[in-house]
Amino acid sequence: MAMRIATFLVILLSVFEHSAAGELFNVRQHLSTVSRYGAVKEFADSAFVPSKVPDGCSPIHLNLVARHGTRSPTKKRMRELDNLATHLESLLRDVKEQNLSLKKVPAWLWGWKSPWKGKVTGGELTDVGEIELYHLGIRIRERFPDLFNEEYHPDVFTIKATQVPRASASAVAFGMGLFSGRGSLGPGHQRAFAVTSESRASDILLRFFDCCQNYKDFRKSQEPAVDELKEPIFDEITATLRKRYGLNFTRQDASSLWFLCKQEASLLDITDQACGLFSPSEVALLEWTDDLELFILKGYGKSLNYRMGVPLLKDVFESMAQAIKAKEENYAPGSYEKARLRFAHAETVVPFSCLLGLFLEQSEFKQILREEPLQYPPKPPQKRNWRGSTVAPFAGNNMLVLYSCPANSSSKYFVQVLHNEHPIPMPGCDNSDLCPFEVFKERIVTPHMKHEYSAVCNVKLEKPELKPAMTTASSSF
Repeated sequence: MAMRIATFLVILLSVFEHSAAGELFNVRQHLSTVSRYGAVKEFADSAFVPSKVPDGCSPIHLNLVARHGTRSPTKKRMRELDNLATHLESLLRDVKEQNLSLKKVPAWLWGWKSPWKGKVTGGELTDVGEIELYHLGIRIRERFPDLFNEEYHPDVFTIKATQVPRASASAVAFGMGLFSGRGSLGPGHQRAFAVTSESRASDILLRFFDCCQNYKDFRKSQEPAVDELKEPIFDEITATLRKRYGLNFTRQDASSLWFLCKQEASLLDITDQACGLFSPSEVALLEWTDDLELFILKGYGKSLNYRMGVPLLKDVFESMAQAIKAKEENYAPGSYEKARLRFAHAETVVPFSCLLGLFLEQSEFKQILREEPLQYPPKPPQKRNWRGSTVAPFAGNNMLVLYSCPANSSSKYFVQVLHNEHPIPMPGCDNSDLCPFEVFKERIVTPHMKHEYSAVCNVKLEKPELKPAMTTASSSF
């Protein structure tokens, strides 16, 4: 009898532990750049202690570089899901015809069709995306009331977006939150405001990746090599899925099911279908493959990825210099810019974050200034700073706040960097989030200014070869 009770307690304890672990693992926080802002925005380095803004300092200018909010899948990816539905139907039919066991097959797979089947357009901002940007606008106004207490004028609050509708719609949603209650339109007392865009063909501030021929050539040449790096993970997980569910899944099926998991979790709040096919450790590995691709093709994996963003860094810096001039020369209120607000894409936010040196150790920051390759983000379960869900989730953003300080301060002007609304260390500023303006200029901005966009993007380069610095984890491939 005692043995039975002990056995029962062991089983009960194991069930409890499994349940607790399930509650702790939230797949919505492991979807790389497909993560919803609300699921990941509170993630910050708990060990980092933000700087205290010196007494008497006040914000005089704000730069924002934000990604669009949560969007629906593109037409290309919707076709992929339609193809997945067709192949799943074929796999299930084969199982029935061969009289194989159906016990392992998840019930939701029978008759499954893509939620976007029959939809002819894609990629647009969703309701969730609108809400993300709307509330971001409200929070920024509440956080910096002195910056946004003036009457609206487009020269005081400059709002720019790319020509892609989801970016411009994000700018509008943000502006509705930022200026809510400040106008005379409708019950919400909204007001009209201007959002300007540059042609896609010439937008080197927010769509520099579209105008950079060398980058387009590099990305096209390296995508097969990146796929090859990811293949061992997908092969291993595909084999596990076959055994687990008794279906003859292909590597493409595993890839499409992972994509479906991300779309269901982010857009539909469904985590017990496609996401439920994978264990937490498998989700972590699949997330890592996405983060690895982001690192190589958009991040620190190649200096070209972020050097083409120098025009944006220059624009940000010049806006701060103009704000300092307005302060020094006592410009009249309403006659100078107080915020420059930009809405674009992951391909904009990620390179800009790299130009600032975010998510690096100090030694790594010195490496990129010496133009030395960085190691790949380490494979789970090892810890890594580079996570797509943090670097560039939907509505992910960088804010650079310029502070004016009293004469007795260590510096007259400081720059504070906030990533997803949290102070973040800058290796170029001794791992502080608050940097004297002149130090920010000398250590972070000036080293990049020697790279002209036309030279970086249009001068013919040698054909790139993917030879990164290999960690123990990445070399295990």
